[in-house]
Amino acid sequence: MPIQNTVVIGAGQMGSGIAQTLLQSGYSVALVDIVDAALERGRSSIESGLTRLVTKGRLTDATREEALRRLTLSTDLPYAVRDSDIVIEAAPEHIATKQATFAKLDASCPSHTILATNTSSLPITSIASVTKRADRVIGMHFMNPVPIMPLVEIIRGLATSDETCEAVRSLTASLGKTAVEVRDFPGFVSNRVLMPMINEAIYAVYEGIATPEAVDTVMKLGMNHPMGPLTLADFIGLDTCLAILETLHEGFGDSKYRPCPLLRQYVQAGWLGRKSGRGFYNYEHEQ
Repeated sequence: MPIQNTVVIGAGQMGSGIAQTLLQSGYSVALVDIVDAALERGRSSIESGLTRLVTKGRLTDATREEALRRLTLSTDLPYAVRDSDIVIEAAPEHIATKQATFAKLDASCPSHTILATNTSSLPITSIASVTKRADRVIGMHFMNPVPIMPLVEIIRGLATSDETCEAVRSLTASLGKTAVEVRDFPGFVSNRVLMPMINEAIYAVYEGIATPEAVDTVMKLGMNHPMGPLTLADFIGLDTCLAILETLHEGFGDSKYRPCPLLRQYVQAGWLGRKSGRGFYNYEHEQ
């Protein structure tokens, strides 16, 4: 069955970005969250993103308006998913939260609906285990910012079917993105490689080796990275970085993934990066 009606769970930065990408590619999207204010912020983010595309000449005003007409907002998950072909979950990076969400989705969605998770590190097989459709559960890890970044990691769970994988590959291609299939191991490929680098950059600051500015400059000018690792960590969210590192540390039992104490301290202080106004850098002027 071709994918037409899509649902995105979670109206935060990732969920809104996924919804925008689906809308500008012609899909109908129901954006679901438990908080009305989050949905309104999500709608505002999507409208701003589509407007930027109009300004750049990549969309017309008419196309923007037509895309927004295909967007619905809802706090009623069972109602929102009643006609869904695929649901893409972008809830917080906690296994209990995702399992509870998937159990509810499994009970509410039509039998043909594919359940995809945008998890950046958690096991797909474990998430699928709470459903009766493990063959139709899959990882669909978008990169941030979703409308710009061209990669989607596709992660099969132990029981994910070939048909499900092919349907998600086709959906990814229709969004103008490249699907790369990886195995269901902690952190997959992207964060298994990225997070130890970010963690080591934080250790360099923690141990007094260099300032955040110096660390980022070395990586930008010396390694040709477009963004320094600490700027990137602030952009991702330090709480998200910590959650991923904890998943890696627990999953592999290897001390090389142990989160830096400074990262834990920043998260405990509420210094989460751009979204909170402060992380390794100060963003209060942007709030």
